[in-house]
Amino acid sequence: MAQAKRNVYDAIVVGSGATGGWAAKELTEKGLRVIVLEAGRKTDPVKDYRMLQWPYEVKYRGVKDQTQVFKARQPIQSKCYACTEYANHFFVDDVDNPYTTPNGKAFDWIRGRQVGGRSIMWGRQSYRFSDYELKAASRDGYGEDWPFGYNELAPWYEYVEKFIGISGSVENLPQLPDSVYQPPMALTCGEALLKKAVHANWKDRRVTIGRVAMLTKSLNGRAACHYCGHCERGCETHSYYSSPGSTLPAAAKTGRLTLRANAVVSHLIIDTNTSRAKGVAFIDQTTKKAQEVFAKVIVLCASTIESTRILLNSASRQHPEGFGNSSGALGHYLMDHTYSVSVGGIVPATSKTQTPLDEGRNNGAYIPKFRNVQERHPDFLRGYGIQATVQKVMRPSHLQNISGFGPELKRLIRETPDAPPFWIGAFGEMLPRFENKVTINKNKKDAWGIPVAHIDCQYSDNERAMAKDQLETMVEMVTAAGFEIHYKNGELANPGLCIHEVGTARMGNDPKKSVLNSFNQIHDAQNVLVTDGACFVSQGYQNPTLTMMAITARACDHIVSEAKKGNL
Repeated sequence: MAQAKRNVYDAIVVGSGATGGWAAKELTEKGLRVIVLEAGRKTDPVKDYRMLQWPYEVKYRGVKDQTQVFKARQPIQSKCYACTEYANHFFVDDVDNPYTTPNGKAFDWIRGRQVGGRSIMWGRQSYRFSDYELKAASRDGYGEDWPFGYNELAPWYEYVEKFIGISGSVENLPQLPDSVYQPPMALTCGEALLKKAVHANWKDRRVTIGRVAMLTKSLNGRAACHYCGHCERGCETHSYYSSPGSTLPAAAKTGRLTLRANAVVSHLIIDTNTSRAKGVAFIDQTTKKAQEVFAKVIVLCASTIESTRILLNSASRQHPEGFGNSSGALGHYLMDHTYSVSVGGIVPATSKTQTPLDEGRNNGAYIPKFRNVQERHPDFLRGYGIQATVQKVMRPSHLQNISGFGPELKRLIRETPDAPPFWIGAFGEMLPRFENKVTINKNKKDAWGIPVAHIDCQYSDNERAMAKDQLETMVEMVTAAGFEIHYKNGELANPGLCIHEVGTARMGNDPKKSVLNSFNQIHDAQNVLVTDGACFVSQGYQNPTLTMMAITARACDHIVSEAKKGNL
């Protein structure tokens, strides 16, 4: 009996989140037939996006500690602020999707498996890297430079920004290049007080509105944000960037996209004659049947740790230490941002003020890196960014006195005499260290029989010294602004909880020290690319997703050009 002819695509994209959506869009629009493999299900915005759901529609009214509500199946995921009764279905089941860590080295791996991945519930803060980040090693002597500079990446930032829409304001800062902006959101009165105080007291610090992938005017059929304030629950109007709301529909419009949901990728299929990858093996999430798909090009966009897990699980005779690991760098140099050092309290000076749409603006003030810019800090390398919010909310002290409905109730809330609360928190750069790594635990498997990731990661003295400085600088700035401090936290959260994990398959010009070349192709097999956070050489202080998307667009343009030249 003749064997059925297998369907070979031009490209396979693994993952459908922020980078997977961009890979699908770019490759299909350039003429390739692409299949996207997504480990999770398709979502239905009508049923799954709950941005307007009322508290009385959920069991615990959204007020019970979510780590207690979901401790049986999501003990790790529920540590994320967004994994609430309204949105926990966007996060993985920790029991079915386990991983391991060494004793005393906790790592909180936050994941989303559905079409769109974490682009559905991400925070949307979007900042360009500069040469302060891309060439950091040349400045301070630690680690490796990226294999390209800002000038090479800048056109791809602009290309991505024009499509997804970034609201923000021009600041002309060398350590935070400006983007192509939609109109900025407004600072609240309390945030304006902070800005005034900081600019009056410190010439090296700047307060601006957050740069966020959220529309303030309509773009490409997507409506401007209407400020409902619950972005992490899913946005029915697609007013923020998510792949299901923008890049995946653009790819589908070409007629060259096949989207395969519930496809849990286990490993790459190796061509024994060439040592290159010729396809991808996956398990159907619901039937648990093994399947295979083949293509000329494979782009891994499964997220930092997951893409590396796939490569390590693809070990073969030709690639005994994992696919593309001739350098020995695969799995190493894992990074996240330091997270949770913060200060909070109230702003008495703005008790009687109000701000239009104050209750629904899902953004805040931003203070870019100011350490190790002009002068080298004596205690630590690199730097950190600071985010802050001052917004009026319904506070317990006046809840029982508020009555009304609709616009009248909103007016009463905005005009409450209570001082609004503030929060200010720092996100610090974690150094790339060889000992922070991802390996495979062959003794433990997930619900689909795939060996799990073993994550070995901890902070160094550099991050701890930076955290001390973070707390001190935030206290001095809010004190100068007249804020009343009610709590201070100087303790770092477990690595991973910031959800900015990067590294483990870094780029570089030297195949002996890196996994990928400057266009994200694996040195050992250039028809396989990794364009998610795994490719990062260093962390930077900025939120990383915008950079991941720009890198993906750049890599896809290059790979199509190489394919046309016959170089694959």
